[in-house]
Amino acid sequence: AGQVFDEIKRQRGLHPKVPVYAVIEDLGASGAYYIAAAADEIVADKASLVGSIGVTAASFGFVDLMNRVGVERRAYTSGAHKAFLDPFQPKNPEETVFWNDVLKKTHQQFIQSVKTGRGDRLKDADHPELFSGLIWTGEQAKQLGLIDKLGDVDYVARDLVGATSQVDFTVKENAFDRFAKRLGASAAQQLSMALGISGVSLR
Repeated sequence: AGQVFDEIKRQRGLHPKVPVYAVIEDLGASGAYYIAAAADEIVADKASLVGSIGVTAASFGFVDLMNRVGVERRAYTSGAHKAFLDPFQPKNPEETVFWNDVLKKTHQQFIQSVKTGRGDRLKDADHPELFSGLIWTGEQAKQLGLIDKLGDVDYVARDLVGATSQVDFTVKENAFDRFAKRLGASAAQQLSMALGISGVSLR
């Protein structure tokens, strides 16, 4: 999300006369909102979900379970903290403090990008909860300065851009491909969660 945000800002600098619109028709939260914040204007459906400006990292702890079933963990590393995210080892207070600091710094990067993109339109002075990870409807988001207008892609093309025709370049997948992709992604996600190896994600 950060890379896409930076590239949009760079392109806006190269082409200052070409407005960039971000459209949220369903879910514009976390990394999706990070990207949208780089646009000149954000347009969202009134019932869409917007925000979730926060960072999360989730894992599991299997130490007690392993002790109960009699499984011994053997990890070989070079570096005192190389395995600090290993769910099969006890929590280390020092490493917990370190990891929380990483999450806080990532959160601050997210916040700064949103502030840079939205500028004075953002009502963060009166609503510090904007950066708490909460999420709002499109209507609420407009009141908070997270978006600029209510609408959809057709509205942007017709009323803001003034396009007389539209061409959708989205690659259309057949039903089988969509099902297979979702099934594979779901299985991979569940396996990752089960093993406690999910990394940092913007939320």
